Amino acid sequence: MRVTDRRFALFLMAPAALFLAAFVLWPLIRFVSNAFYDISPIAGGPRTPVGLENFVNAFASASFQGASLRTIVYTVVVVALEFSLGLVVALIFASLGQRSAVFRTIFMYPLMIAPVVAGLLWRFLLIDNFGILNELLFRAGILQSPSQIGWLSDPNIALFSVALPDVWLTTSFITLVLFAGLQNIPGDVIEAARIDGARFPTLLFRVIIPLLRPVIAVALIVRGIDAARAFDIILIQTNGGPQESTTTLSLLIYRTMTRYGDIGLASAMGTIYLVGMLVVATVAIFAIWRPGDAR
Repeated sequence: MRVTDRRFALFLMAPAALFLAAFVLWPLIRFVSNAFYDISPIAGGPRTPVGLENFVNAFASASFQGASLRTIVYTVVVVALEFSLGLVVALIFASLGQRSAVFRTIFMYPLMIAPVVAGLLWRFLLIDNFGILNELLFRAGILQSPSQIGWLSDPNIALFSVALPDVWLTTSFITLVLFAGLQNIPGDVIEAARIDGARFPTLLFRVIIPLLRPVIAVALIVRGIDAARAFDIILIQTNGGPQESTTTLSLLIYRTMTRYGDIGLASAMGTIYLVGMLVVATVAIFAIWRPGDAR
């Protein structure tokens, strides 16, 4: 029996498709369906259909509204800083050419560190009273006491403080993606722009960034989704405190599910969360990448 190329390709994809169906698609379907039920936290307990009640309760919840806002702020801060720093470093590496090989290797080291380890490391750096950062600032004469700035205990700055390890940990990813994109920009296009008298700002915003749109879209979407679901780094540093100032949607859904045992409400929050990220990703694709735009 002769196997066609199409059938052979289907045979090769079948194991991965079955794996995804069993461990991704089916749990996702169960997760979304749970949002329409009032589910007993006891194993084998009753499941009572409640329609859209869980979604109404989620939208009406002050905790959900606050966590949503904090998630948006956290994601915007993290992604903006990572993209800005990553683009600068990628441009430096591209200008150095092969001479940047060693620096690229060193710069990628944070990607090898687990988020839990990074969270613990930065907790020791930022924790009040005996944090290394405050101690260094105190010895440099910038602070009057080692406990003057409560990086992780001040509700006004705690959310930005817990974002620092995320920026430190994954700026390397943005740099790697943008650097790869820069390698694919035709050199004659850059050279022609320089001959026409384009200076670096014009070259960057009129030539380089437009040509990097697909790469930028991928980098921002991947990192945006990853930052929006930040959990372990924040859990290790502050556990959502102080005064819920660092409780993002991931932490709120986790607590609603495990601490309060409200599976239906947690599933409704997670479903809203999932739909929101899909909408943002779709908008980003058409706003940044602009499929079909030949310019």
